[in-house]
Amino acid sequence: MTKPARLSNATLSHLSKEVTRPGYDRSQTKIGIVHLGIGAFHRAHQAVYTDSVLASGDNSWGILGVSLRSGDTRDALEPQDGLYTVATRSGDEDSFRVIGSIGGLMVAPENPAAVLDAMTNAAVRIVSLTVTEKGYCYSPASAALDEAHPDIVHDLANPAAPKSAIGFIVEAISRRRANKIEPFTLLSCDNLPANGETLRRVVTRFAELRDSELANYIKEKIAFPSTMVDRIVPATTEADRATTLSATGLVDAWPIMTEPFTQWVIEDHFPAGRPAWENFGATFVEDVDAFELMKLRLLNGSHSTLAYLGYLAGHETVSDVMKAPGFSELIKAMMDEEISPTLPPLPGFDLEAYKAQLRERFCNPALRHRTWQIAMDGSQKLPQRLLNTIRKCIDNGLPFDRLALGVAAWMRYVTGADEKGDAIDVRDPLAAELKKRAANKNNAEELVTAFIGMDQIFGRDLPENEAFVQLVKTQLAKLMRLGAAKTVTQIV
Repeated sequence: MTKPARLSNATLSHLSKEVTRPGYDRSQTKIGIVHLGIGAFHRAHQAVYTDSVLASGDNSWGILGVSLRSGDTRDALEPQDGLYTVATRSGDEDSFRVIGSIGGLMVAPENPAAVLDAMTNAAVRIVSLTVTEKGYCYSPASAALDEAHPDIVHDLANPAAPKSAIGFIVEAISRRRANKIEPFTLLSCDNLPANGETLRRVVTRFAELRDSELANYIKEKIAFPSTMVDRIVPATTEADRATTLSATGLVDAWPIMTEPFTQWVIEDHFPAGRPAWENFGATFVEDVDAFELMKLRLLNGSHSTLAYLGYLAGHETVSDVMKAPGFSELIKAMMDEEISPTLPPLPGFDLEAYKAQLRERFCNPALRHRTWQIAMDGSQKLPQRLLNTIRKCIDNGLPFDRLALGVAAWMRYVTGADEKGDAIDVRDPLAAELKKRAANKNNAEELVTAFIGMDQIFGRDLPENEAFVQLVKTQLAKLMRLGAAKTVTQIV
């Protein structure tokens, strides 16, 4: 039996007829975007929009993908000439598309000088990021640069060999300025409130610690448009690779599985120019804040709540959780009664339809979005996804029982043992401290007291709010006494 060929430029013609492929000459594409954090979400989202731009005839926006930590993505995609398959799965039928917008791949720790050279190229007009919350080296509670972060300390001492996204960005700006090269636009595509402003804050502060004149240059010359991004992208499995091979006829080391829904709302501030993403579904606006809050609180807040409670209740995927008794009702009530009243007005936007669409997406069985995957890095996600919503509820005298249950579920999860006593693989930048604080704590009172003292997560206001503290204790006590499944059915 003949071994199937690997996806590459040379084998594109071997693809099954049903598979969509790049509709342009990739050899003529120029790198116009350097993307830091070339993970699955970027490849399912921004790279797909950009692939459509390239197919429309504008070949100046190829992407150089940079991994800041691991070489896994480069190792998978480089033998494929940067090509990969996006499988869109709805539960009814799947469609497959090969994306060609990634024109190069680098691993920053292997050659930081080469990454800086690429970022200094005058053809590069946008540097974009999907580095997750922890990649901004900031305190989630204050959104200020963590000046004691080991990577920040290193990068200040070694500007020519940075480790962090922030270090690479500031050094590249410094070099372009010195060489009189026009500045690029910095485009955050991470799930952070006011992500452009957050990026501006940490970049400017880092520059101030290096050189006040450089900081002033950044304040005057660099654009930081905020964005709202949305598409559910589960981790790729071996079964997904087998499905892709069967559908396309070619081996793809790292295909992407995703849903039909995709959304990208962008503030239109690109002094150096930008791709015409709006021709392919992106929405350009003057101010993205209201859209970002809506998505962070309704989608991401609900997603995290489902992940922690669902994992504790023994469910592997979000669609499994949504089928379990009480969970769909819990999320609907949380959206309607606790989250929606905290949102700013969105004139002309159908919020009820959006919430219904979210719940439908959560139910998509084809995605197999694992609760454990969503639960990662909770200490970084909790402030934006749940705690800031709770703060708004407190300010407005609104209930937040279900939001507090989500917080309590996170606390129960990060103890590191599930309801059967089996170990939980807690992936979090603060995992060691969380484990230490949970040690020998046997009841809700002790656990809440231990965790709520982490001001990098809870700030200093929430620990002093008696109503918040007591409600989280009450919800955690229920989880510990009844278990997640039974608690959910009771709270509804």
